[in-house]
Amino acid sequence: MARLDVQETFHDILFPGHLHTQESLQRAVSFLFQDTDILIVSYPKSGTTWMQEIVTLMSHRGDAHINQTVPNWARAPWLEQFYSAAVLEASTSTHRVITTHLPHQLLGPALQGSKAKVIYVSRNPKDAVVSFYHFHKIANFLPEAGTFPEFLNKFLKGTLSYGSWFDHIKGWTSQMAVMDNFLHITYEEMLMDLPGAIRRLSSFLQCPLAEDEVKSCVQHCSFSSMKNNKMVNYTLIPENIMDHSKGSFMRKGKTGDWKNMFTEDQNQYFESVFRSKMQDCALEFVWELQDEEETPEQEQIPQRSTLDCEKSCSAKDV
Repeated sequence: MARLDVQETFHDILFPGHLHTQESLQRAVSFLFQDTDILIVSYPKSGTTWMQEIVTLMSHRGDAHINQTVPNWARAPWLEQFYSAAVLEASTSTHRVITTHLPHQLLGPALQGSKAKVIYVSRNPKDAVVSFYHFHKIANFLPEAGTFPEFLNKFLKGTLSYGSWFDHIKGWTSQMAVMDNFLHITYEEMLMDLPGAIRRLSSFLQCPLAEDEVKSCVQHCSFSSMKNNKMVNYTLIPENIMDHSKGSFMRKGKTGDWKNMFTEDQNQYFESVFRSKMQDCALEFVWELQDEEETPEQEQIPQRSTLDCEKSCSAKDV
């Protein structure tokens, strides 16, 4: 199924037609979850692939054989994409790992009453939009990125594929207080302390790991390991669908890259939109890691931005 120039509109949100159909999207929002399912949820370019790799490694107690022989989209299929029904039907796993970019407003009803474990992965939106911009340049199934100022405006307006980042994160994280089976973890948290993040995930998934198994997970889901693993780095995708000559899917794996793209005016505008749209949301964001090294398990010093509606704090770097 090519459909590289097709965009599907579903509940006023754009989805790339190469991967999505009206039928696959409708099937996703009415999906019958099993209580043993593990659902990875994220807005694009927020650490999704990393989490898929971590959860797969954890489920095999650090053994990387599956990660190195089976593509990640087969190990943790995308619920809303056209191929997922066949993959999930053929699955013999007692704990299916499923991935989605769908907002809570669409998928939430299907999860009501389910005991499926939901892992929500978020990322500093400034880094997410920069990563998404670069991804548009290599993904021929996505619309032309245009200039970065044009792309940034679309991101802030919520008119890119997969909809609004603001609606996505507010919709899903609002479930933290009402769902016992919900875990919110950030890209920056995984960078600052990957072993600690893996232990937190193993506790949430009730999948205890020995220390050597944690170390194996850390080793095989490091950025360098994933970048060189064709089952993860998307080099298996044909050039007409993903043009690898224009860039790498696994680009940097760090934080703060937004500073290489944003002008001061763009940053100020972003901050004003962020404050306006997130004023009713109490979340803390890490904008960058100081003295960041390539090895994520080393201790990092975060720079945080706190937006707390109850204390009427504004979002800014501190």
